[in-house]
Amino acid sequence: MACSVNFSAMTLTQPKPQPSSSSSSSSYGSNYSKSLISQFSFLPNNSNSTLSLRYDTTLTLTRSRLTKTPSPNASHFTVMASAKKPEPLKIMISGAPASGKGTQCELITQKYGLVHIAAGDLLRAEVAAGSENGRRAKESMEKGQLVPNEIVVMMVKERLLQQDSLENGWLLDGYPRSLSQATALKGFGFEPDLFILLEVPEDLLVERVVGRRLDPVTGKIYHLKYSPPETEEIAARLTQRFDDTEEKVKLRLRTHHQNVEAVLSMYKDVTVKIEGNVSKEDVFAQIDGVLTKLLEQRKSTSGSLAA
Repeated sequence: MACSVNFSAMTLTQPKPQPSSSSSSSSYGSNYSKSLISQFSFLPNNSNSTLSLRYDTTLTLTRSRLTKTPSPNASHFTVMASAKKPEPLKIMISGAPASGKGTQCELITQKYGLVHIAAGDLLRAEVAAGSENGRRAKESMEKGQLVPNEIVVMMVKERLLQQDSLENGWLLDGYPRSLSQATALKGFGFEPDLFILLEVPEDLLVERVVGRRLDPVTGKIYHLKYSPPETEEIAARLTQRFDDTEEKVKLRLRTHHQNVEAVLSMYKDVTVKIEGNVSKEDVFAQIDGVLTKLLEQRKSTSGSLAA
C-alpha cells in the first residue's frame, strides 16, 4: 500500500553546568548531555491513521571525549499510533409511499446530526432560486415531462459535496430511485455505508394512503382511522389528494417495488431491511440499533492501531 513518510528530528539539551572554580574556563566539572530524537511518520494513502517510529539517542560530552549512548528513557524503537475522527455516516433510506420514511428521517437526523437530502426538496429549491439546473427542470415540468435524470443527479451531487454534508455525513431520502441513478452516483464516488429499506405490507400501505386527508386551512395531514380530525368542523372541510385512491396507490406501489429491486442489486451488501408495520418508536429502535453498531465498529477499527 502506498504511503507518505515524514522524518523529523529534534535536540533536547540539558542546561550547561557552571564551570567549576577549580577548573579552567574551557572545562566543566560534570558531563554535558544532548538527547537526539528521531521520528519517522507513515501515513498510508486513504487512511485515517498514522504510524510513527521514534528512536532516542543521548550524546554525552565529558572532559575528555564525546560518547553516544541510547537514551535510558527510550533505548529502543517506540511504535506510536494515532487515530483520526471516524468518517461521517453516509446513509440512504428507501420506503414506499406511506411507509413512514419521512418520520424516520426526522428521527435519524435529530439523533445523528446527518444532513437530510431529499431530491424533491432540492428540485423545488433550485427552481425557486432560478439556477441553471432549476431553469431546465422547470422547462420539463411545464411541458408535463419528467425532469431528466442527469439534472436531478447533478443537483444531488452538488448537495453532497457541500461542506456540511462532507463534515457531518448525509441521509439521502428516497434517492436513488432507479439503477441508472445509483450507477451515476457511484460514478461520482458516492456510495452509502448503509441502505435502509422500510418494509410494510401492501394492504397496510393502501389503507394508510386511502385514509389520508388534508386540511386546506392549516395544511395539516389527518388520517380517518389513525389520526382523525379533532372537530366536526375540521372534518367537514378535509380534502383528499387526487392520487390517494386505491387504484392509483397500487400503481405507485408497483412502480416503487420495481425500482427498489433494481437499486438493491447495487447496494445488496450494505442493505438492511427494517420492519415498518410497527409503531414509529419501534421502527426507529431498529434503525438506531443498526446505526449504533456501525459507529461502534468504526470506532473499534480506527482505534485498533492506537491499542
